[in-house]
Parts: sequence; structure tokens; C-alpha cells
Amino acid sequence: MVVALLAAMAAAQTSGQAPAQSTAPPAQSGAPNQTPNSAQAPPAGGRHRVLQARSQEELKAYQDAFAKTNPAQLEAAANDFAAKYPTSELRASLYMRAMNLYAQSNNTDKVIDTGRQAIVADSMNPVPLVQVASALAESTRDTDLDREQRLAEAAKDAHAAIDNLDTGLLVPANADPARVEGAKHSILTMAYDTLGMVDMNKNDYAAAEQNLQKAIDQSKGNPEAVLYLRLSVAQDKLKQYPQALDSANKAVQYSKDGTAAQNLAKQQQARLQKLISAQAPAGSAAPPSPAPSAQPSQLPAPTSPSAPH
Repeated sequence: MVVALLAAMAAAQTSGQAPAQSTAPPAQSGAPNQTPNSAQAPPAGGRHRVLQARSQEELKAYQDAFAKTNPAQLEAAANDFAAKYPTSELRASLYMRAMNLYAQSNNTDKVIDTGRQAIVADSMNPVPLVQVASALAESTRDTDLDREQRLAEAAKDAHAAIDNLDTGLLVPANADPARVEGAKHSILTMAYDTLGMVDMNKNDYAAAEQNLQKAIDQSKGNPEAVLYLRLSVAQDKLKQYPQALDSANKAVQYSKDGTAAQNLAKQQQARLQKLISAQAPAGSAAPPSPAPSAQPSQLPAPTSPSAPH
């Protein structure tokens, strides 16, 4: 669902109309379409503008590339387009489409590669920023030689997605405000969840608890089991056992039957119940907490509600 959200956001952010030279790429599902800005003021909490091709040749090259559905072919076409039109504002759209096609095929490395290219082309757009940040946080392991650099990049991109949400998100002038708000909450959920994962990888569980709680606050309309599970692990590490159990209970409540998230949540729930019941009388120190059943990066990724379109 995260992939569907961001695929939709990426394409719909880049639609316009043919010119003289304005563009009209096909829209992906679930995201806002972009409309010409003409003389209209930007909507609250976003911006809208037409992405212009400077010539019919550029427009045709863009449309031909955008029409490709194979991610490798689309990436190659995006590279060719960027080489031929290095200043075109349509480059980001092609790389975001490639990024989302790679995401649909679970090719995380390529999601990061093409997402980085999209960020180079449009550094303010929160969609590729949050996608790359999340992919980096999810895929970084303790054994990676560039672990610190990857985590730093993930945190930087997540913060940029948050900071640029109102100025970098492309929103159509006629977008349903409720859908736009839902998309913004989805992006913020992913950004704060990413920051929480980075904190947990650095063993900063107090900061992780704060960021994961912010992610949960942004997803109130669509509770995410994995967010509560990660929060439970952070609280567990902080020896906040009753709070950790409450979060584990919510993780079980909001998870789907038979999923990895539910299995891990039930393990965490049972372990905390046993731990709390075995605690010494009030006022004495609690026994040390065993290691959680899963590392933060091993937990499943959260889902997201549909984006506006």
C-alpha cells in the first residue's frame, strides 16, 4: 500500500497539459494530478504548477519514456532523457515513475538509486524524499560498511520530507482537501517512522519513542500495527513495561490474522505479560528485559492510506 500511495503521488504530481508546451503524462493511481497554475494561488499546504516542456520534441520524448512499464527500460529512458534535456523539469517525473515501478517489484536498491535521481531533479518534493528515506532505513543492516552514511541520509531525507511538505508537495488546484490532507498524513507517518527506525538502529530508544509516537499520531485514521510494535520494542528497551505492553496489545489489535506483524506482536505481548507478572513488588527494581524478538529493521513496513488524486 505504501508503494501504491507513492506511485500515485509521483505521477499525479506531474500531470499537466500539452502546450504550446505543457505536459500531460498519464496519472498513476492514488495521487493528486497536477494542473496549470495559470493565475491561481497555490492551495493551502501545497503548490501546483504545470511542468513545462520547452519543445514538442522534449514533450514527445518525455511521453514515450513515461509510457514504459518495465522499470529497467524506464530507468534507461529516464537517463537518456536527462542526458538530452539536462535542465528539463520533467526529469523528476520519469525517475519517480521508475522508482515506484521498482518498488512494486521489491527492488529496494533500485528504489534508492532512482529515488536519488528524482531528488536531484526536484530536491523539495517530499514523495521521493520519504520513499528513499524509508527504503534506506528498512534495508540498512549492522554489517553494512556504509551503515552510518545510509542512516544519516535516511534521517536527512525524512527531515526534508517533513520540512518541505507544504512547499514541495505538488497539489492540483481542484484537489479534494480531505484527500490532500490524507496524503500529507501518510507522508508524515512514513517520515517519522523512518526517523524512529534510525533512532532504534542507533540505540537511542528515547528519541525513537518520540518519533514513533508522532508517526502513530499522524496515522490515527488508519492505525498501523507495525508502528505500535516498533513503539513497544522502544518502550521495552526503556524498561517502560506497562506502556510497552499497551503498545503490543494495540499491535495485535490492528494486525491482520496470520501476518508477520501479528506473529511478532503476539510474541512481544506474551513476553511482556510474563515479564510484568513476574516483577518484584512495587518499589523494587524490575528484572532486566530480554532482547526483543525482532530487530527494528526486521519488522514489516507500515502501510499507508490512499493519496489524493
